Amino acid sequence: MGEDLEAVSSKIVQETFEGTMDKQDGLILVAENVERIGEGKIIHGDGAIYQDVAFDALTFKPEQHEVIDGIICDVVEFGAFCHIGPLDALIHKSQIMDDHIVIDAENKRMEGRETKHSLKVGDVVRARIVTISLNEMNPRESKIGLTMRQPGMGKQEWRREDSQ
Repeated sequence: MGEDLEAVSSKIVQETFEGTMDKQDGLILVAENVERIGEGKIIHGDGAIYQDVAFDALTFKPEQHEVIDGIICDVVEFGAFCHIGPLDALIHKSQIMDDHIVIDAENKRMEGRETKHSLKVGDVVRARIVTISLNEMNPRESKIGLTMRQPGMGKQEWRREDSQ
């Protein structure tokens, strides 16, 4: 028992919970401030010690209809992918703007035919979450759909133009 019990408890909690997801709490990003509760339990025939703990967690839980800011990370033929916190969401091309969109997937950009509003990798956008399907087993495989076809949504420069 040469290892510090507090450090070992923290490490086990972090390895066990960080990166996991459940529908109630969302995706656990960070687990910290681990406190052991009571004495550990030793089970006959098992070399481990079982310890109840409490800890603080920083979580990310996207909610339906929530307005979020994100960064465009990919442009494809059917729309754009957007980083929202630790997850990626899809903005289908029909949900980007009220204009016919010309997509240049090779150069990772798109443009409205009449408005000339452009969208490319690295742009910051505001969108509303319209669909969520969280995958508890593999959080990175969760499906999140966004729309920018509402007042106050879209790329910042578009919102400024619309308000004038």
